Amino acid sequence: MKAPSNLITGDVRTKIRSMILTSELKPGQRLIEDDLIQRLGVGRTPVREALLILQGEGFIARNRGWEVQGIDHLQVHAIFESRVAIEAETARLAARKISPETCDALAALIEQMEPGSDLPRLAINRLNTEFHDLIVKAADNVVLAQFHERTQFYYWALRIPVMFSDEQLSATNAQHRELLAALRAHDEERAEQIARAHVETTRGIVEPALPR
Repeated sequence: MKAPSNLITGDVRTKIRSMILTSELKPGQRLIEDDLIQRLGVGRTPVREALLILQGEGFIARNRGWEVQGIDHLQVHAIFESRVAIEAETARLAARKISPETCDALAALIEQMEPGSDLPRLAINRLNTEFHDLIVKAADNVVLAQFHERTQFYYWALRIPVMFSDEQLSATNAQHRELLAALRAHDEERAEQIARAHVETTRGIVEPALPR
């Protein structure tokens, strides 16, 4: 039985969005329909429909063809201010509702993100995205999830590569461990505090690396 076209389009949109959020598709990169068709193994119509949806959501733009949307570096400070508020509230709600199974899944991701695993940066980005997405799901708030998705896109849309050192990766993953401990204990206040500190740590790494 053939799948409805709207379901196929939704799946294509999700896959392309994921590639953008993990920097597999980078800001300013051209998106060629034929390449996406071959890469995703789907027809032209769902690819075109998915691109139109992603354009409406602000993930891609048309500039003599499709390209991944970028962002003005002057907005970086505002992006992090938004992430602090959203991720702190997300962590607070997750601490109230999270299951032991989700906590175990988070612990497994933390282990994989430890420095020295020889994982490429793209793989670490994906694991980090999965880690925070699980917390968003645990918070179980659709509107907050939408805000989180948008700020996450803005962050990965930064046009310069910011390479975290092993020491910085170790520090951020230590905060992941602290956050998980608070979530397991259902300590809402502690989870909120750690989430705020976690975003501030990332800001302290990213902002000084931006061109002046």
